[in-house]
Amino acid sequence: MCGIAGYISAVKAPEASLVRAMCGEIRHRGPDDDGFYTDSFCGIGMRRLSIIDLSTGRQPISNEDGSIQVVFNGEIYNYQELREDLAARGHRFTTHSDTEVLVHLYEQDGPAGIARLRGMFAYAIWDKRAGKLLLARDRFGKKPLYYANLPQGFYFASEVKCLRAAGVPLDIDSEALKLYLQFGYVPDPWSAFQKVRKLQPGCWLTVDLRGQEKQGRYWELPPPEESEPAGLKSEDTCAEIRRVFDESVRLRMIADVPLGAFLSGGIDSSLVVGSMARQSGQPIRTFSIGFEEEGYNELPYARLVAKHYGTEHHELMVHPDAADLIGKTIRFFDEPFADSSAIPTYLVSEFAAQHVKVVLSGDGGDELFGGYHSFFEVDRMRRFDCVPQLARRAIGAAAGLLPYSAYGKNFLRSLSRPNALERYFEYTSVNTYYLRSRVLKPEWTLPTDAAFLRRTFDGAILDDSHDALSQAMYFEATAKLTGDILVKVDRMSMANSLEVRCPLLDHRLAELANRIPNRWKTRDGKGKLILLQALGEYLPPELLNRPKKGFSVPLPAWFRGPLREFVADCLTSKRFLERGFVSPPQIQSMLEEHWDGRRNNASFLWLLLVLELWLVSQEGAGSGK
Repeated sequence: MCGIAGYISAVKAPEASLVRAMCGEIRHRGPDDDGFYTDSFCGIGMRRLSIIDLSTGRQPISNEDGSIQVVFNGEIYNYQELREDLAARGHRFTTHSDTEVLVHLYEQDGPAGIARLRGMFAYAIWDKRAGKLLLARDRFGKKPLYYANLPQGFYFASEVKCLRAAGVPLDIDSEALKLYLQFGYVPDPWSAFQKVRKLQPGCWLTVDLRGQEKQGRYWELPPPEESEPAGLKSEDTCAEIRRVFDESVRLRMIADVPLGAFLSGGIDSSLVVGSMARQSGQPIRTFSIGFEEEGYNELPYARLVAKHYGTEHHELMVHPDAADLIGKTIRFFDEPFADSSAIPTYLVSEFAAQHVKVVLSGDGGDELFGGYHSFFEVDRMRRFDCVPQLARRAIGAAAGLLPYSAYGKNFLRSLSRPNALERYFEYTSVNTYYLRSRVLKPEWTLPTDAAFLRRTFDGAILDDSHDALSQAMYFEATAKLTGDILVKVDRMSMANSLEVRCPLLDHRLAELANRIPNRWKTRDGKGKLILLQALGEYLPPELLNRPKKGFSVPLPAWFRGPLREFVADCLTSKRFLERGFVSPPQIQSMLEEHWDGRRNNASFLWLLLVLELWLVSQEGAGSGK
């Protein structure tokens, strides 16, 4: 596990000092070691968090004659199998690391070899003889990879701050900020900066010294299965889920350093801990945190699982300095990012890192096995599909005439949408259409129609031949997971030099999940049905029917209490108002609504607060406006 950075240039020979400076910006991702390579056209480097092959796994690693060099961030779980195959084909290995497999796999198969990898990764290979750089990113985008193709060279890095160190122009992209204001994050392949892009998950990119790019996709998630295939039996499916799930967990327990697990008290992390305990000869280390505020503390449920499996359990009731934590988290994201669960993720990562270097988590279970409440809502709203379009337009007009405070106004707006895709986005938006229209100035709002959504999330939106539930689940598992959930996990864990592995996002398990009929996953307001049928014996009985809770912080209470003045000072300041995002009277009204308890505006207030603090940080870094 590492951070990587570098560049190629035909204009000026790369400087080792510049590559060192780039990598110096991500020391938190790899405090154990560093390594660099430069020649007349290429400079690459890395920071290493040593997990596997501690003694000989230093990077960059080359082939036998030094013509191929690699820097790598991540873990390849099937590297031993690949190593045996490549050795049988005549490739000679000098280390026991998973990194060296990438070099010889490239020699053997070129970019086509990426599809053979099972793991999480972002890596760069410099092919000196061909004069080409290859970038590759894992299937779900667990590991980040930014790049900028400029006249003076092609730059890449795990984090944007490395590009800043290299002198890449970081002028803010106003179109990206519009996306952020609508979704709470900047979706791939965009970034918050005009000249910077993200390599999309499941893709590779090659670039030569003239700056000519070629991109390819080596994997995409198959659409969810909507009908029940003939002859498919639930007991056979459950057996296959157990086999692949346990294998995914076992592969992710391979490490030469202390290892543990996040244990939130929810279904997914508890299943992972259960599988780990069943496959381990010694107690599993587990880590949980809780908040004092009612409804935000799941420690009792985590204790149930810890006791059930006799884990070496560590828990912490946190009393955070919220304002200080906000500043810490924003510093590590590089882009505006409004998922407030970044705060507890940072705290549990910081806590776990005091004891271990690797943890397993339960990320991915909701997306692939139908655990989100939004999926239940999609299922429930199927009964409105028969409403004619003319009637929908009338409902939308009526909703627009209702007072802003009217009960049901947002529901009617959602119901009025012409198709299932638009209804889903209305329901799950970080801020409602009427709230955006009221508070944001018109130039900072974007359309919400299906054509816009398909353009924005190209490849993550299924066409209308698929039902609403399939479209929702596919979007969450491809776009939202990559742009939000996994960004949060990567940045907050690596800020604390901790590696997080996600067994439920093993691509073989994901492919299996999407071959299972949707109705076996979610039905009648309940989710993960087939997952619990297959693995429910791994859980204490008390967890089987408990309601789902998100991993979140008590923002509503904080914004009425300890953060009230801080938020008001930021969002009513002359500096923020002059940026032109919001209507000053409406932002004041929104704050007062929240303080008085008339409406919970915490999510939108958080989105705006993060944006302002991020902009201030960029101005301090001299990034431009």
